[in-house]
Amino acid sequence: MKILYIGNQLAHSGKSPTTIDTLSVYLKQESYEVVTYSKKQGQVARLVDMIIGILKNRKADYVLMDTYSTSAFWYAFIISQLCRILGMKYIPYLHGGDLPNRLDKNPKLCKSIFDNSYCNVAPSGYLKHEFEKRGFKNLRFIPNTIELKNYTFLQREITTPKILWVRSFAELYNPKLAIDVLVQLKQKYPEAELCMVGPEKDGSLSATQEYAKKNGVDVLFTGKMEKKDWISLSKNYNIFLNTTNFDNTPVSVMEAMALGLPVVSTNVGGLPYLIESGKDGFLVEPNNIHKMTDVIENLINNRDICKQTVNNARAKAESWDWNQVKKDWNSILK
Repeated sequence: MKILYIGNQLAHSGKSPTTIDTLSVYLKQESYEVVTYSKKQGQVARLVDMIIGILKNRKADYVLMDTYSTSAFWYAFIISQLCRILGMKYIPYLHGGDLPNRLDKNPKLCKSIFDNSYCNVAPSGYLKHEFEKRGFKNLRFIPNTIELKNYTFLQREITTPKILWVRSFAELYNPKLAIDVLVQLKQKYPEAELCMVGPEKDGSLSATQEYAKKNGVDVLFTGKMEKKDWISLSKNYNIFLNTTNFDNTPVSVMEAMALGLPVVSTNVGGLPYLIESGKDGFLVEPNNIHKMTDVIENLINNRDICKQTVNNARAKAESWDWNQVKKDWNSILK
């Protein structure tokens, strides 16, 4: 069975790996023939290459199509309509916590994509709920996946907060909030640390570095790291911080839960569908510096709560292992 996978495959050019980089490999392991597009840099060049990919592989059994809410939304619209003309079965794979706003902004265009698909795959209960609320019916929930064997669970003793932040540096993900939290923590824990892992996306990396300097705190900025390298680095840290203003189900948060890092995150988008606050992680309002620091202090002062939280998170992570998730994909594709 042949699958044509359309998405932004840009890890080779310094960008963070996306679903197309990981899921395509997993599907190949299941004996699917998978062809991917596109690695081209530049939006126009990438779109042209995607169209060429469709025309060259028009006999593919399915077109799997990463679907985002911002400028890449137009890839999904154009490719989906081309698939309709050619009579190809296409499956939008929904990403981005701001997709509901796109549904409201362009309802007719969205209906032309999602009402005519073979099915729409939502990796979060949040997106499934938001699509169903707007009348879409052809939806399947399949969570993002990790290979649990690659994530060694580690129980951590927290006496001094050593915070890890892993994300692309983009204004959407509000990286400066992590600096604010560090500044607040250092008033009580002078040895508190912060490591921020991720590539530049929109100028936010340099802005965050300047913000840290302005606030007089030392922060370790690693730039982009391979997954295995930041997983190894995570052994030196004891809290995972997620500061985003919009989100779906970030894989880095799922990975932190698998590793035994207690997660403190903003309560936005799909995060409350991923984390049950107080049970397997902690959710606070966006931009609430004081609440974030209060949660971290509570983790330091209540070891039993911290231990139970990370154990619950690891148990949840087991349901995201590829050996479980592949059953859902096979039920659609076979």
